[in-house]
Amino acid sequence: MEAIQQADDMNLVAALGRQDDLSQTIAKTHADIVVDFTTPEAVYANTRIIIEKGAHPVIGTTGLSDEQIKNLQKLCQQKKIGGMIAPNFSIGVNLMLHFAKQAAQFFNHIEIIEMHHPAKKDAPSGTAKKTAQLIGKQVPIHSVRLPGLVAHQKIIFGATGETLTIQHDCIDRIAYMQGLLWSCRKVMGLDELVYGLENLLFS
Repeated sequence: MEAIQQADDMNLVAALGRQDDLSQTIAKTHADIVVDFTTPEAVYANTRIIIEKGAHPVIGTTGLSDEQIKNLQKLCQQKKIGGMIAPNFSIGVNLMLHFAKQAAQFFNHIEIIEMHHPAKKDAPSGTAKKTAQLIGKQVPIHSVRLPGLVAHQKIIFGATGETLTIQHDCIDRIAYMQGLLWSCRKVMGLDELVYGLENLLFS
């Protein structure tokens, strides 16, 4: 909310909690974009409502299945609405994914360690699953949930006589705001639902 309020080219028209009616609020405010940071249990239904009401979804909630993402992409395609589902809005994380995809061409042995705060709902994290998907190999993922952590990921590549580690540490959630605002601006010119910020950053 603070990031959107501070953006000169954006206007925050509503802020909703679980007690509010999403469908009615979109209709009342004529919102162009709806940002969802909710829960894995609520995000699919929320995103369907956003699209059906004609707004652009920008989804930061993880936990959507591959089938659900495909269904939402079909719905956006039918309505010609642009949107974004991003397992992670951090520019640094998306650079990590980009570099990992390149490194994976040269290493056959890869493991991911993702570490988050204990309140994180899903394990493995959406970012770790997206990383493994991009690498395109069977990659073991190790999840750690401990107090004192925010969001951290290591991708370790191993070969005879050497290892390569690509690591990202998020120490403050403000790190996600640059990518979030960039996505909000970008979806207005799209007519499809994109899964993964890296597909727009590096295309």
